[in-house]
Amino acid sequence: MKLSLIQEVWSTLKKFNIYMKSISANLNVMIKAIEKASKVIIRDFGEIEKLQVSKKGPTDFVTNSDLKVEKTIIEQLKKARPTFSFLSEESGIENNKDKNNTWIIDPIDGTVNFLHGVPHFAISVALKSNDEIVSGLIYDPIKDEMFFAEKNNGAFFNNHRIRVSSKNNINDCLFATNNSSKFNLDFPNRKTGCAALDMAYVASGRFDGYFQDNLNLWDIAAGIILIKEAGGIINDIDLNSNKNIKVIASNPNISSKFQEKLSNF
Repeated sequence: MKLSLIQEVWSTLKKFNIYMKSISANLNVMIKAIEKASKVIIRDFGEIEKLQVSKKGPTDFVTNSDLKVEKTIIEQLKKARPTFSFLSEESGIENNKDKNNTWIIDPIDGTVNFLHGVPHFAISVALKSNDEIVSGLIYDPIKDEMFFAEKNNGAFFNNHRIRVSSKNNINDCLFATNNSSKFNLDFPNRKTGCAALDMAYVASGRFDGYFQDNLNLWDIAAGIILIKEAGGIINDIDLNSNKNIKVIASNPNISSKFQEKLSNF
């Protein structure tokens, strides 16, 4: 039987460690948790019309899939690291014995896309250790694409090392944002509805930059380390603030010009 991509990545990393100096035990735990949770989300995506949906706010929805995926991930992480703390979108904060290590979880980033049958959403898991994101993993279960990074070990897409784009003319770049209506932008931009994948795409060079405000930490935690380890530039983010976060990220060649254009952001 053919292995799923996530199983192939797991197997390759364990056997060969081709690019990374070492694969941490924590990243191994994250991959296993994502592998199990992805089965839930793939199954439910095929039965969207049957899902139970509730509304948290004007644009915020939660499905029983969010709850099941989050529960699965938390259960798997707890088995391996029972003392670690948690910050998750649906369950909130869970302070355990080890408050210096916190798993940050977004079970389905891009819920509106998910609800409308748009195959552009992701599971996002990160590990914050001593007020620093040290590991991050973003998995798109429909496209079977996994982005991951660890501090000082680089960023990866599936089994391949990734870098941010090298473009240096801002007019040739493509940016992602959900804030375009607030600005008279004179450069190409796209609204995708999934912050985690926007940041993963910057890390992999698909997008050249990303800017967004009013974000939650679980939306962007994994993306922060992906962009940094892929050689990108991202603004300073207070990791002790869980909401109302602003992100400006891009490749280093256009960072100054990008920041200048967003001076009022």
